[in-house]
Amino acid sequence: MKFALKTTLLASMVGLATLSQANFVEGRDYKVLANPDPITSDVIIVREFFWYGCPHCNSLEPYMQKWAKTRASDVAFFQTPAALNPMWEVAARGYYAAQQMGVQENTHQALFNAIHKDGKRNIISNQEELSNWYASQGVDKAKFNSLYNSFAVSTKVERSRSNAMRYQITGVPAVVVQGKYLVTGADAKVPQVVDFLVNKVREEKKK
Repeated sequence: MKFALKTTLLASMVGLATLSQANFVEGRDYKVLANPDPITSDVIIVREFFWYGCPHCNSLEPYMQKWAKTRASDVAFFQTPAALNPMWEVAARGYYAAQQMGVQENTHQALFNAIHKDGKRNIISNQEELSNWYASQGVDKAKFNSLYNSFAVSTKVERSRSNAMRYQITGVPAVVVQGKYLVTGADAKVPQVVDFLVNKVREEKKK
């Protein structure tokens, strides 16, 4: 009897989960962008815009990281530091400088933790503070500073800014699916909506 009850409850939970995904609707759970990016790649592009200083981005991060590890092989995931204003650009340049040095994956979560767990918000206030923090993580400070304003980093920052404008992003976190669908939020629902939209894109590509 107990086994049967557990089985029934499990079936109900699965049914509710499926129903909740089926009920994701435009205007409530996601937005269709007015100026979509005509992406023609074979893979489905999911792009997350964030700022290290944003508490909501910090809350969403573990959910998106978990999703990224289990995403389907036909889905490409890109994290994009938003550079919507001079303050945010500091952290964006740091992200891309670290990426150029091949250390971004090692420092990414650590920077979130330093800001939101340790309260060191001044880290991302300017280049000097940021370079000092990266140096504390074992990163070559001189090389980091040489890359911070480099052409390669500036190009990536400008691309981030232009993409944010194209996708009409005014705040973060914001997740864009295939350059067409926008998802906002900071909880476990976000990757569920993303998966729903990924499946939607798959169906659209078949037509």
